[in-house]
Amino acid sequence: MKLSDLFENNDSIPAFLADTEITAITDDSRKITEGCLYICIKGEKFDGHTAAAQALQSGAAAVVTDHDLNLEKQIIVKDTRDCYGQLCAAWFGHPERKMKFIGVTGTNGKTTITTVIKYILTANGHKVGLIGTIQNEIGNEILHTDNTTPMTFDLMRLYDQMYQAGCDTVVMEVSSFGLIQKRIGLTHFDIAVFTNLTQDHLDYHKTMENYYQAKKMLFSVCDKAVINTDDDYGKRLYQEIRCEKYAYGSEGDYAYQPISVKANGTAFFLNQQNISMRMTGYFNIANASAAYAVCDLYGLNNSQILPALQACPGVRGRCEVIPTGKEFSVICDYAHTPDALENILENVKLYTEHELICLFGCGGNRDKTKRPLMAQAAAKFADKLIITSDNPRDEDPEAIISDILTGLENTDTPYEIVTDRRQAIAYALKTAQPGDVIVLAGKGHEDYQIFANNYHTHFDEREVVAQALKELD
Repeated sequence: MKLSDLFENNDSIPAFLADTEITAITDDSRKITEGCLYICIKGEKFDGHTAAAQALQSGAAAVVTDHDLNLEKQIIVKDTRDCYGQLCAAWFGHPERKMKFIGVTGTNGKTTITTVIKYILTANGHKVGLIGTIQNEIGNEILHTDNTTPMTFDLMRLYDQMYQAGCDTVVMEVSSFGLIQKRIGLTHFDIAVFTNLTQDHLDYHKTMENYYQAKKMLFSVCDKAVINTDDDYGKRLYQEIRCEKYAYGSEGDYAYQPISVKANGTAFFLNQQNISMRMTGYFNIANASAAYAVCDLYGLNNSQILPALQACPGVRGRCEVIPTGKEFSVICDYAHTPDALENILENVKLYTEHELICLFGCGGNRDKTKRPLMAQAAAKFADKLIITSDNPRDEDPEAIISDILTGLENTDTPYEIVTDRRQAIAYALKTAQPGDVIVLAGKGHEDYQIFANNYHTHFDEREVVAQALKELD
């Protein structure tokens, strides 16, 4: 592809470079190849501009920079992150212009909402691509993912794969990282959803205000917004944005009211319609209402939306019941923030016949300030706690647990410490009584644990539970 074909504005390209054939584009100085275009991006730890001269020496056809580096084959632009997004889109023939896009952002609920939207649209004849925390999907094909929002080049390549496979719509979780790092490039969303905002990722954003402003960026690149106005940040967002907007919550354009929540399903009113669904939990009433709103604004009618919504099985690792064959229940949930943990426990408590037992830990190399908050959230509704490891990464698991315990200093909720998570689950099952519900929080869909030096080991809580039950018999 010619260099001039990659740029929407050719004024920044020196005339002698315009017809240069480009063999690849990259922002990674380790991936320089002969004839590639290297885009210099300043990151937290490395400034790509420092590698520009070496990139040319290694065979790059040209470099894109945000200031004059006094190099012969340089293209100076205002913002290299913006430019890289545009270049990646152009490289793949602008797939972001060929499909409809639905984006969901917020701290909690993104995975469930995107999954339900895809389920409903698919049931009505659409081929849908899904981009999210658990996995990426092209129709029924499942692809591995490393980031909620993939890096820019990978994202555009994925869009192109989806388009080539016949997808007409992409439903994606849009992370705060993806927004602030401009990974979404030129993507414009037909509909965007805001779920809520609670403490998470402050190791990166530093303040809740920064976190909010990152999420808010999505609503400057969408046509219609669906906002949870039961959330304080949602209320604020609704007032601050200028696009076409709709509120969902206990009041608003899509108002819901719970009827009943049980282990085998949930019933609720949505705009005075009586809806039953397989998913359980009060929080899933909000998630289902957001998905309904999106599909309604997408153009589907009730006869298309409701049967699919009622049949949707939900999401792996989100309030997922693990069969035990015993007189107690086990639920696996990804809850890894204080708000998410409090929500799942509050909901499960409603149908717990005896004691609610919560097993949880906190990830290493992540926001330490939320560790005591996780403990406080767990103690608020659980009758017993089992404190263990999550993904300790490069931290000492015992030190993480010590941080967690500071949140229990003013509570009388009994707890046990079992550092090894496999042993902790076995202990929970061994000591469970009839009518108990055990919530395994934090891992959810994950089938691994991460230890020092990024060492991953297989760890699927469904398998761990099955093995522990087998040993009990």
